[in-house]
Amino acid sequence: MNSPAKSAAAIAAASASASAASSAQTDPAEPAEPRIESLSAITLATCDMPRAVLFYEALGFPIKFGGSQEAFTSFAFGGSYLNLIVDTRAPVNWWGRVIIYVSDVDALYRKALAAGLKPSLQPSDASWGERYFHITDPDGHELSFARPLR
Repeated sequence: MNSPAKSAAAIAAASASASAASSAQTDPAEPAEPRIESLSAITLATCDMPRAVLFYEALGFPIKFGGSQEAFTSFAFGGSYLNLIVDTRAPVNWWGRVIIYVSDVDALYRKALAAGLKPSLQPSDASWGERYFHITDPDGHELSFARPLR
């Protein structure tokens, strides 16, 4: 028969053993598993910076760095950047698309049309829950401007 003192000692020992095992699993000396946090920027190639800057400014992208006469230009919006870099390999064949959330898809579509740009389709509601339209920049990069449906 176990005495209360022996039972308490056994529980304390088991608890200490479990605690030691637990601290071994979360040893602060071991680095934490890295995690992907956010997309900071995407850099697109252009063979004609003045033409590309004109296109993005017409859509309302605000320049943060560079400009039409520079080899590298950054547009800042939200917490992200869309960068342009002069590269003789541009224009590109289709490679994918950049999806950018905007406050008003239809208003941006009208702005693009007013600037003489040619979106590839009118704004529409998608089955996955976004309103969007696509437009291709002068170097062949496809952009999708979208907003979640609510």
